[in-house]
Amino acid sequence: MNISTLFQFLASAVWLVVVGMIFVMVMRSSRQQPIKGLTTVFIVLIVVAVLLTTIGAGVVFVEPDQLAVVITITQGGIRPDPLQAGIYFVIPYIERVERFSVLRQNYTMSSVADEGQTSGDDSIQVRTKDGQMVYVDATVIYSINPAEAVNLYKTWRNGFQDGLVRPQSRGVIRDVASQYGIEEIVSTKRAEMETKITDELTRIFAENNLILQDFVLRNIRFSDEYATAVEQKQIAEQQAQQAKFVVESKKQEAEQARQTAQGQADALVISARAQADARLIQAEAEAKALQLIAEVLKANPNLLQYEYIQKLAPNVQLMLVPSDAPFILPQLGPQTVVPSAIP
Repeated sequence: MNISTLFQFLASAVWLVVVGMIFVMVMRSSRQQPIKGLTTVFIVLIVVAVLLTTIGAGVVFVEPDQLAVVITITQGGIRPDPLQAGIYFVIPYIERVERFSVLRQNYTMSSVADEGQTSGDDSIQVRTKDGQMVYVDATVIYSINPAEAVNLYKTWRNGFQDGLVRPQSRGVIRDVASQYGIEEIVSTKRAEMETKITDELTRIFAENNLILQDFVLRNIRFSDEYATAVEQKQIAEQQAQQAKFVVESKKQEAEQARQTAQGQADALVISARAQADARLIQAEAEAKALQLIAEVLKANPNLLQYEYIQKLAPNVQLMLVPSDAPFILPQLGPQTVVPSAIP
């Protein structure tokens, strides 16, 4: 309870006592009882009541979150400077005050019932550049400009919310959003659109003695037809992505199979080359061995006969062979001696 309210309360209490005194005086007069003493009290109470009422009407207490504009019969009908937080005295019954809140206020326009200042669907209908209909939910957060409170009162009184904030906000949102296509509004250009709306509302509010604190683009809703089309498009895109994934999987499987087959073929080629190289090395070694044997036999013609005799030696006791015989006859038996004419 501030001091202005206190004086008004006391004045009301005294006036109630005055009414009670009148009732008592009327009753006593009707009974022919003296009221001389009550008359004095009655006059005193009336004076006190008038005094308290006058003081209560003149004392103004401005809350810390308020400022007040003084309406008067002089100075053009309004004091040039608003009253800040504190206690003031105005001329009773001649001057009065209009209070404004300096706190931030918000105005919400929403499609959700009972969410905004207006019940029911209060979203902004916007026709986009490509002819689609969208519904925008938004909140405007603003405050009055304390330095321009007097001009605000002169222009709008207390009707600036319904007369300025609401219509200007809805108009600017429609004008800016209509410059974009629906795909841009919901994706790539949403932030840009919100910035343009904020800048335009800041300018308009400043021209009308208000300060735009923030603009919130709460939600953008499509028409039912477009929402169905978008949903179908998203389903088709998901199916296309799934099909692409399957194709890529098949390609990867085919590539893996090709690489496996290539590896096996490369392994077979390497194995064949190794076998061929081994056979070539073996053939070269055999050829070199035969070449060496031929060279040895050429240098020692009787070596072959000697080696042959050595293999037959365990079963041969005596053998006469002509010196120029090209062959050695095979063994006939363990005690057989093959005679040969000696030249």
